[in-house]
Amino acid sequence: MTKKIFAAALLAVTLAGGLSAQDNNTVQFKWYGFIRNYAVMDTRESVYGTEDFFYYVPKDRKIAGSEDLNAASTFAFAALTSRLGVDVTGYQVNGWKVAGKLEGDFYAGVSGVTGTALFRLRQAFMTLSKDGMTIKAGQAWHPMAADMPHVFSLNTGAPFGPFSRTPEVVLDGKISDSVTLTAAAIWQMQYTSAGPEGASANYIKYGGVPEIYLGLSYKKGGFTGRVGVDMLSIKPRHLDAAGTKKVSDRITTFSPFLYAEYTKDLFSVKAKTIFAQAGEHMNLNGGYGVSGINTDGSWTYAPTRNSSSWISLSYGKKVQAVLFGGYVRNFGTAKEVVGDLYFSKNSFSNMNRMFRITPEIIYNMGKVALGLEYELTGIQYGTFGANDKFGLATEDLHWICNNRIQLMLKYTF
Repeated sequence: MTKKIFAAALLAVTLAGGLSAQDNNTVQFKWYGFIRNYAVMDTRESVYGTEDFFYYVPKDRKIAGSEDLNAASTFAFAALTSRLGVDVTGYQVNGWKVAGKLEGDFYAGVSGVTGTALFRLRQAFMTLSKDGMTIKAGQAWHPMAADMPHVFSLNTGAPFGPFSRTPEVVLDGKISDSVTLTAAAIWQMQYTSAGPEGASANYIKYGGVPEIYLGLSYKKGGFTGRVGVDMLSIKPRHLDAAGTKKVSDRITTFSPFLYAEYTKDLFSVKAKTIFAQAGEHMNLNGGYGVSGINTDGSWTYAPTRNSSSWISLSYGKKVQAVLFGGYVRNFGTAKEVVGDLYFSKNSFSNMNRMFRITPEIIYNMGKVALGLEYELTGIQYGTFGANDKFGLATEDLHWICNNRIQLMLKYTF
């Protein structure tokens, strides 16, 4: 019975692609997606997203006797990132062109290497366009995360650049043929801030203010450039430790970024850099600490300062060569931390700096692609000494590296 209901629903949606909507507008559906298999091998225990395919950082030393327990190789293989989506176009109302996107993949429901992948929502938004203005509302890529490097890795270069899909309302307005102004009001859902409760959207919920993004884009010929700034104001606590009194905690952060891309013939180069205050809600290596305890019971906070940059080069079509390089530098906080330090759940607060080098080659056979990638990720860990009161570990600095080999087989339809 379930199979019959699913088949009937799919047939109805497919037939709807040829039906007319109100105002004699023909709504069109365009299905897309891919079946993608990954096989990965790592030389060290690391922090991953669901399964072992969204790679973040190698773990620090874990010494037992004379042995480092985290120096262990691992292997994984799965097709759980396969995707299905539909673009909806063709409808107009009062001169506005209306479009939409609904997209999901089989990424949720897996814990470590155990479980059955479930279909999850990736993107779901509608757009309204008229006279050089576009309004987008729904879940979509964060404006600072939308431009990605060429790598086929699931992490698309994170945590060397912002990575977030989130509920948002975005306004794009053309100033000229080449320049576009973007303003966005953003909320949190899957990618959230750190705090006393762990990673949670409660901090922006009780803060009562959406995340705000303002930016300019320039596009002409083969060049694209963007500059923007992101503002986030949250309340890490709305009640005191006993839960019996309201407190006026708040931290507000600003994160500017730059992006540039140039494409000519078979060559393409992209680069992005962001100087983030905190930034953990965008999957960056950052956070904030308690910098003061006030007489009324409220706390003040100091964000970490984090510089994250990447550059990506690509050449070729049938045989495509890609080279990616990324660098992260943690500058700690501008004020002394006197209490807890809340850091990204995908990294560690005693990280000092980090790099990644990723060469890869992709063989494209029409809708079928075969890729081979080597990813070297190094992170410098340290310990917090007696004088390290600014959220930055400076003693016993040492490098930890992971070597990752990844194979991809993908069929796009």
